[in-house]
Amino acid sequence: QVQLVESGGGLVQAGGSLRLSCAASGRTLSDYALGWFRQAPGEEREFVAAISRNGRSTNYGDSVKGRFTIARDNAKNTVYLLMNSLKSEDTAVYYCAADLQLTISTISRAYAHWGQGTQVTVSS
Repeated sequence: QVQLVESGGGLVQAGGSLRLSCAASGRTLSDYALGWFRQAPGEEREFVAAISRNGRSTNYGDSVKGRFTIARDNAKNTVYLLMNSLKSEDTAVYYCAADLQLTISTISRAYAHWGQGTQVTVSS
């Protein structure tokens, strides 16, 4: 139905910024609720951010609130994660997710479609 491809990950020093992108193909993202999750080695997949279909509602994990921003650009069929004031504990593989039926969700298992992930490494 929809294919998601993340990009923008890399190595950054603590305090720096990165912008992750998740480009969709096959369907228009305006039909989907979108989310970002991350997973560090040995840890469970953690909710990072979510945005509703119309972009009017957002939700953030406590660990990133005030530092990260999720945004969607329907014209580019892309969802972004703007990460500021990065910390070493932000190091993880970041995944974008989409679901046609959800309004908005913080639960990873609620999302039907996932990208392949992009590595973010923050050096202290």
